[in-house]
Amino acid sequence: MARAQELFPAYQSGELPKKNGYIVSTFYHASSSYTRYELISFDNVKDIFMGDEGLTFQAEGRKIYVLVEPAGWPNSHTEPAYRTEAERIPYRYKELITHTTKRQDRVFVGRDPVVSYGNFTVLKPVGQNVAYVFYPEEDVRKNLMEFFRLSLWKQARVPQSDAREVVKIINEVFEKIILSEQEFH
Repeated sequence: MARAQELFPAYQSGELPKKNGYIVSTFYHASSSYTRYELISFDNVKDIFMGDEGLTFQAEGRKIYVLVEPAGWPNSHTEPAYRTEAERIPYRYKELITHTTKRQDRVFVGRDPVVSYGNFTVLKPVGQNVAYVFYPEEDVRKNLMEFFRLSLWKQARVPQSDAREVVKIINEVFEKIILSEQEFH
């Protein structure tokens, strides 16, 4: 089974992978099921250092964003790229794959990754927010998808059958963020 642990304690103990790692950051809204996810694939790490906002990786990285928007969300008319910082993902509606749940919540998955060639920063988790690093082991992809299924269902309150469908979408887009020659299954 692929190993995962909280990102910041792994950094403090010097246990972050330098090649082919994955990071999932989850940002929960304080009073609703509105949830943002960042799935980051990284490789060729030259340096990692702590800054005021979080961990900065000097590495190649690719990010896919997932957004859970509850039915009746007051800012649903605003493109996700133009929302407040706490609600923003860097996509317009036409750049997203949309899944509407049986409760009329909407789950958005970026069609293409946001690519970083030089560096990227993972924000420090505040409150209930979390960030995990997944180590480059044989079943890392399967474990990432299981993480998303459980998190979507239990934390973001997406119905379980819909969470399974969203994970299928994430799994398809996952192909675009793999950085190494070696494919993990």
